[in-house]
Amino acid sequence: MTEPARHPEVQPSASEMRLVIAASSAGTVFEWYDFFIYGTLGAILSKTFFPTGNATLEMLLFWLVFAVGFGFRPLGAILFGYLGDKLGRKYTFLVTVTLMGIATAGVGLIPSAASIGLWAPAIVILLRILQGLALGGEYGGAAIYVAEHSPFERRGYFTSYIQASVVGGFVLSLIVVLGCKAAMSAETWADWGWRVPFLLSILLLAISLWMRFKLSESPVFQAMKEEGELAGNPFVESFTYPGNKKRIFVALFGIAAGLTTIWYTAMFSGLSFIKTTMRIEDTTAEILVGIAAFLGMGFYLYFGHLSDRIGRKKPIVIGYALTLLLLFPTYWFMGSTMAEQTSRIVLAGPDCSYSAFAPKQTTACGKLMGDLTGAGIGYDLSDAPRPYLEIDGKSVNLTALDWNDAKARKAQIEERSGIKLFSAEKVKPSLGQSLAIIAALLVLMALSGATYGPVAALLAEMFPAKVRYSSMSFPYHIGTGYFGGFLPFIAALIVAKTGNPYSGLWYTWVVVLIAFLVGAWGLKGGLPREFSDDHS
Repeated sequence: MTEPARHPEVQPSASEMRLVIAASSAGTVFEWYDFFIYGTLGAILSKTFFPTGNATLEMLLFWLVFAVGFGFRPLGAILFGYLGDKLGRKYTFLVTVTLMGIATAGVGLIPSAASIGLWAPAIVILLRILQGLALGGEYGGAAIYVAEHSPFERRGYFTSYIQASVVGGFVLSLIVVLGCKAAMSAETWADWGWRVPFLLSILLLAISLWMRFKLSESPVFQAMKEEGELAGNPFVESFTYPGNKKRIFVALFGIAAGLTTIWYTAMFSGLSFIKTTMRIEDTTAEILVGIAAFLGMGFYLYFGHLSDRIGRKKPIVIGYALTLLLLFPTYWFMGSTMAEQTSRIVLAGPDCSYSAFAPKQTTACGKLMGDLTGAGIGYDLSDAPRPYLEIDGKSVNLTALDWNDAKARKAQIEERSGIKLFSAEKVKPSLGQSLAIIAALLVLMALSGATYGPVAALLAEMFPAKVRYSSMSFPYHIGTGYFGGFLPFIAALIVAKTGNPYSGLWYTWVVVLIAFLVGAWGLKGGLPREFSDDHS
């Protein structure tokens, strides 16, 4: 079976194609803005909704709830994929963007845990679930809608705007946060001003709906509807259609899992690394990452265009291979730009283990691990018969340290070492350091662009049109939802247990290695082609 033939009268004109791309991309930007604004404001939200007195635990709980939204994306893919294949592409992603906008604005209205107790995190979790369901339907709808309107020879380029729009949502979240922080005092921002970016989702929702209501249905879906070729049960048929199980496997492990871990390592892990390990002032860190992300969007468009000329497989597989080679060196280079600002810490003890979900650690070494990790301070860890702490070559006397009060203990360590380890102000990098950090982030963005830019066109061409929405959305959102969504939590947990700020990168490296092997094996090479049972 090949794609339904397009009727000449439904071929979009150049102006109609611009509207398709603009409306689909704008909606995707707004929807990902809604999703990312939660991650961008992690430092404030973790204390507002998950106060435990343990900075490391607060952040781990925050990232775990962040991951909850991703965890529900596959369910959203099933639900909205079914509706998209049965009722049409257009109206399905109208519903998803509405649900996302309402859920995001709701986060800005939740009272703090100090006001309503456990109800606060419970409501946050509920709204994150709704966001995850909405996002599970958004990407497939927007990507397929643009792909099914695009001239075949430019499909990779046109659909790459959807990929770049994901980054655009992240950039927009940073711009809004920075703008709000600049427009109000630090006290106002910390008190209630952080809620404004969430509430702005209502305005973005209105703009998105206005643009998407102007769109017509996909010509491919219209042709299938006219010819009576719509699937009876798209989700079930996604797994019964000949050859689709292998295609879904490859889409999950060879495409979605790899590209999303690279993207989150480039942006979210990069932002966290710059703020904590490199001790760069928050606003400056957000500006640096925002500049890199904005410039990096060009890579997505370039590699989408390139895939029209050389095929979809080459940029993706080569991007995976380069990521395996460059991931650690790029982060090491980035960290070295501010190496003089960090202290060398050696921590040892008889029981140096860290329990991620314990409000308080039970061992002396575990408590010191929590103190250091919560402050974003890396350290070298080893066994010793008694607790031992060394800062910049100087042993710190741990006798009679206050093991029951973390705040007092940190003050004692600073006093005895003569180093402001926990209370030191964050720094602003020089121009040269800033350019070096942006350059490192752009390397990561180029790797992300190579593996992400061609993907919407590739996925659209991998699956039969009658079950395309369901078939591509389900593996895509399992891959991005579980492998990518849990990345910040898993990486933070690895760092907390090892003390090495680079150790969380091993999670990304292993997932990308799997994606490289599966992609090299399962993706078809050669120039792009429409779906056909003969070669897909």
